[in-house]
Amino acid sequence: MRELAFEKYTDQYLEQVRLTYNYFVEHTTVSFDMHPYSSEQMKQLIEPTADIYRSYIIKLDGQYAGYALLTQHKKRPAFHVTADVTIYLDPAFTGKGIGREAMVFIEGVARELKFHSLVALICTENDSSIALFKKLGYEQVACYKEIAYKFERWLDLASFQKILR
Repeated sequence: MRELAFEKYTDQYLEQVRLTYNYFVEHTTVSFDMHPYSSEQMKQLIEPTADIYRSYIIKLDGQYAGYALLTQHKKRPAFHVTADVTIYLDPAFTGKGIGREAMVFIEGVARELKFHSLVALICTENDSSIALFKKLGYEQVACYKEIAYKFERWLDLASFQKILR
């Protein structure tokens, strides 16, 4: 039986996190970044900006499988009740149900932290993430058409939201 575990991010995982993220930067439209991140850039991206936000490492059977983040949605103070949710899995661990379990975990953390809503921004080409978020009760609340240009094509960005009850 497999064991899925979540542990708070520490710098010992920085390089694995960076390699995971850079894979998606270089090979997919999951990330709209155009250039691989350095270790310092990745550290700024993954480390929580305030005590209320969280970064977790996802492990399957003791092995690094990816990471999950609850980050600031917007800088204005009234947005303190909303967080952005992000999950990145090492490509070797996709399609195994880990993303769903990671979302259930991160939603539980968000509830404990008293967030009212979660938001995910997803490229409309990312069918598997869209299907996952819809299955988990997220509603598409916006779609920004041709908002980005990567790999010689225009990309749309959908915003999904879930009100936590």
